[in-house]
Amino acid sequence: MPMAADEIADLIRAGIPDAEVEITDLAGDGDHYAAKVTAASFAGMPRVKQHQAVYAALGGRMGGVLHALQLTTGVPK
Repeated sequence: MPMAADEIADLIRAGIPDAEVEITDLAGDGDHYAAKVTAASFAGMPRVKQHQAVYAALGGRMGGVLHALQLTTGVPK
């Protein structure tokens, strides 16, 4: 069963409380999303660590109920 965009955003915000999250359904199927996540807590963190923090917030759902996530991370401007 696909995940709703709101559920993905809520999980990311729960794991990264200062995150600003934008979710886009890429295929209209509830299975392929793009997420833009910015957080001040990402400052000084390499991009791979930022991505790992987002995946950790998703609690192992990647590759399961969440099939595909195109991820963009960074610090707020």
